[in-house]
Amino acid sequence: MNKSVIALLTGSALLVGCGQSDPAAKPAESQVGQNPVDAPTDYLKTVAKAKKTAESSVDTTSLNSAISMFQVEQGRNPKDLNELVTSGTMKALPAPPYNMKFEYDAAKGTVKVVPK
Repeated sequence: MNKSVIALLTGSALLVGCGQSDPAAKPAESQVGQNPVDAPTDYLKTVAKAKKTAESSVDTTSLNSAISMFQVEQGRNPKDLNELVTSGTMKALPAPPYNMKFEYDAAKGTVKVVPK
């Protein structure tokens, strides 16, 4: 009887150990941002990314609004963004976020922020 209990326990342990892993469970190495020591660095990276996103959306919103006003006044889209300033629609073009540039599509009349 003792041998059958040991065999049963050994078999159960093997079945449990060889079972499918939970797909939601991740190894410790792949869990980015889980180390408390890295928290300040992770926080600063997140804040910088949020700032860049906020700046670019504010800048593109103001530019797209100025393009819309130009289109209503002139009946066409500006040839380039500098035409917004020369026509008096804007006083000056906003500066793009660091390491980014504005990409203007004259056919559609839209602006987006892209990396340099």
